Amino acid sequence: MNVNDFDFYLPEELIAQNPLPERTASRLLVLNKQTGAVEHRQFTDLKGYLKAGDTLVLNDTRVIPARLFGVKEGTGAHIEVLLLKPLGDDCWETLVKPGKRVKPGTRILFGDGLLTAECLDSTEVGGRMIRFEYKGIFNELLDQLGEMPLPPYIKAQLNDSERYQTVYAKHRGSAAAPTAGLHFTKEYLAELKAMGINLAFLTLHVGLGTFRPVMAETVEEHEMHSEYYMLNEENARIINETKARGGRIVAVGTTSCRTLETIGKKHGGKLVAEEGWTNIFIYPGYTFSVIDGLVTNFHLPKSTLVMLVSALAGRENILRAYEEAIRLKYRFFSFGDAMLIL
Repeated sequence: MNVNDFDFYLPEELIAQNPLPERTASRLLVLNKQTGAVEHRQFTDLKGYLKAGDTLVLNDTRVIPARLFGVKEGTGAHIEVLLLKPLGDDCWETLVKPGKRVKPGTRILFGDGLLTAECLDSTEVGGRMIRFEYKGIFNELLDQLGEMPLPPYIKAQLNDSERYQTVYAKHRGSAAAPTAGLHFTKEYLAELKAMGINLAFLTLHVGLGTFRPVMAETVEEHEMHSEYYMLNEENARIINETKARGGRIVAVGTTSCRTLETIGKKHGGKLVAEEGWTNIFIYPGYTFSVIDGLVTNFHLPKSTLVMLVSALAGRENILRAYEEAIRLKYRFFSFGDAMLIL
């Protein structure tokens, strides 16, 4: 399958640069995965497509201020470091810019030396393994020195960093937000619960895969990066009971989808409490074992996320829906509008 089969033209002005004043004010494109039929709604209309007994599954990861700006020891050259994955013993997998200035042995100073990093090695995907040295508590220093790691296509300054967090964000560790969840408020989630819709939570810390373009010519050649996930017993029970009663499992975001499918594929469609690392790559031809529907945003051309939604709804249906969304000037990507696939 050629990667170019998932390409489409996206006008740059449709890339949302700022969140809307109200989280739930986004538009909602509803796509019937069987027929390809499209409806145009507001995000608050989501409740009309859900039934009592359905379960929404949300990713409660919390984005860390993972972008650090420092200087190279000895030369003063400016270095940007993006934390991707903790490796233990104060070591992290990172992306650095400019990479040519950071070789093994390079030391980088942050905050006038409050935090120091040494490059230990290059990684196979062009990143760097870095070890930090500091006094005090690392997370407190990160909160003091780090910045929110907005995607490169967002050029505007984010005035309120909490708008790049979901209202239910809990477990620190992501290098990017699970953006489908940004549309929900606590009040709207409470309204859904009052209707008899269950809420279940899992954790997937979004890592390098979010930042990596698909460089291969064919879909099958692309390799996903591993990301940490966790599902506890209580939430596994909620999901299993929903399926046993005939309710639908609707994942909020591709990260929730990938976690559910990672666990479900291993256990015959059932969910069990577990944690681990996943590099699951979902593209057309994949048979879903857990989810029935998906709440998601609009994604980049030729991205693994477009391939995932194409696996769920069909490539032709997705590309037609995207074409209509572009014609009607929907807002795209992290701060953009939403899509419901059912």
